[in-house]
Amino acid sequence: MENNRKRKTREGVVISTKMDKTVAVRVDRKVAHSRYSKVIIRSKKYYAHTEQEGLKEGQKVRIEETRPLSKLKRWRVIEVL
Repeated sequence: MENNRKRKTREGVVISTKMDKTVAVRVDRKVAHSRYSKVIIRSKKYYAHTEQEGLKEGQKVRIEETRPLSKLKRWRVIEVL
């Protein structure tokens, strides 16, 4: 049987690499203010699993949803942009 489910992907910036095999990624999205219609940038932090060494803070990465890997990790790094 083939798994046809599409997994969510996000693009963000690495903000922390201090953990072992884990990076913290900040994902920004733009939303319009409900009353004033000004565009506001909202951010969310995701913890993502990575096996590759050499990721540095400030790099753009693409992360993909996965099964729960730990208490906080539900994403994994699929590529460096």
